[in-house]
Amino acid sequence: MSNLKELYNNEIKNKLKEQFKYSSIMEVPKLEKIVVNIGVGDASHDSKLIEAAQKDLETITGQKSVITKAKKSIAGFKLREGQPIGVKVTLRDNAMYDFMEKLIRVALPRVRDFRGISPKSFDGFGNYTLGIKEQLIFPEIEYDNVVKLRGMDIVFVTTAKTNEEAYELLSAFGMPFRK
Repeated sequence: MSNLKELYNNEIKNKLKEQFKYSSIMEVPKLEKIVVNIGVGDASHDSKLIEAAQKDLETITGQKSVITKAKKSIAGFKLREGQPIGVKVTLRDNAMYDFMEKLIRVALPRVRDFRGISPKSFDGFGNYTLGIKEQLIFPEIEYDNVVKLRGMDIVFVTTAKTNEEAYELLSAFGMPFRK
């Protein structure tokens, strides 16, 4: 069992229950899943790029990734419906907690000039999106094997009803929010 899962069950739950005065422990918001997505817009011209992004994502998350395809054609982007445009992984349970711990303790501190993540990226329904500029901040990625530097979006989906509840939940896990 992961450290963050134990932390949630033993401390965070009770702290949030008192803070927001929930009547039942079941009302306390929890982390539902983490979705990691890499957009590969230039894959329409070169299929090797999507394979490289897929390999990087699977190395980082330790889970098989899914290729995302374009929903509709956009002539301006030279894009056809059904064309591969990215890769994503949905992490749940232990894999989710392990990834989050690695992100907070190892990857984010490796970001150059890191001053914390923006507390403004909540969507109003208790979900948080974090953008990362390059995959090199993860220790599993070797610089020499990188085909192309890619950013990624990491979405934390929680059961929180408001931004404030989600902020407190993620802060309790140790997310380094900017003050």
